[in-house]
Amino acid sequence: MQAFPYWRLSGFYFFYFAFVGAMAPYWGLYLRSLEFSALQIGVLMSLLNVMRMFAPNVWGHIADQTGRRVPIVRLAALVCLVIWIGAFLGTSFWWMFAVMSLISFFWSASLPLVEATTLSHLGKHTERYGRIRLWGSIGFILVVVGLGALLDHQPIGLLLWVILGLLAGIVLCAGFIPEAKVDHHEHEHVPLGRVLRRPEVLALLGAGMLMAAAHGPYYTFFTIHLVDAGYSKTLAGWLWALGVVCEIGVFLLMPRLLRHLRVETVYLVTLLAAVLRFLLIAWEVEHVPALLFAQVLHALTFGAYHASAMALVHRHFRGRIQARGQALYNSLAFGVGGTVGSLYAGAAWDAIGAGWSFTLAAGCAALAAVVFAWRGRGAASA
Repeated sequence: MQAFPYWRLSGFYFFYFAFVGAMAPYWGLYLRSLEFSALQIGVLMSLLNVMRMFAPNVWGHIADQTGRRVPIVRLAALVCLVIWIGAFLGTSFWWMFAVMSLISFFWSASLPLVEATTLSHLGKHTERYGRIRLWGSIGFILVVVGLGALLDHQPIGLLLWVILGLLAGIVLCAGFIPEAKVDHHEHEHVPLGRVLRRPEVLALLGAGMLMAAAHGPYYTFFTIHLVDAGYSKTLAGWLWALGVVCEIGVFLLMPRLLRHLRVETVYLVTLLAAVLRFLLIAWEVEHVPALLFAQVLHALTFGAYHASAMALVHRHFRGRIQARGQALYNSLAFGVGGTVGSLYAGAAWDAIGAGWSFTLAAGCAALAAVVFAWRGRGAASA
């Protein structure tokens, strides 16, 4: 852990997730201001998950073949900044489709490679990952709250400039990330296909896809669900922020927690917590204490879940397949799982209503828990 680049890595996470905090809640509002239909907005907003199905694997393969991750991160960040300028130059649907497709392809390269780099720097101290990743949560909170207040008084077009600034921050921080040495050990020559045939790895990937799918109604309709229940948009924003604040708390506690519990146990608990959380959102949304507790559970269903998942991915995919392992996990969980979650949420919302849509989400989380409990806890090490 000598000369560990804490602030250089934390700075990247800060700007990366600040960008998410600008795009996820507010980009749809900008697209609506261009008078796109709901279907067109849905298509454009889905591009990020669609690109995450395959793009990270392309970048991960290149990184593993060359043994260099950081130069790819820097290149992808710079290309994203240049592509974003296109958002200022046109407003037609197909123009925005091209801009968002290109930026999604390159943007999806960064996180898996930075995750692999961070975990390589950490070495055997993967329990400290949460203390770095929490800066991403801080960036998200500051932007989602601050930008919301700003856009109440400024035209929505200001969003383009804010996102441009955040992308510039990503480029700047990427320039200071040091390359990490990939440890050479007995697992580094294990082919990727052989690792993927291990039951515990298949269970982890399957549970990851189901957990991402479980969050489809939450990320797509949670704010609408709150407004329909009579809450103000301001309160809805603070409820989002409450979840992320709790997420930061658990990132700080993860090192101590993982010294006393197996990472597989923590991961399974987070899946079960998601079942409870989505049932509370489904049927207790009008009861403020239950809703507040559901948002506090975000500490488990995102914070502890993500930290434990990254530790497990790092364990199973070692050496020369590490970047591809991170990319594969991101592609399957957030790409396939996230896309499926958005699609079933959109189809179910009008057909069976909010309560049953979130109940389906709880069902996905329950199935993830069953899959992981059945096969995911077998091996203590890869």
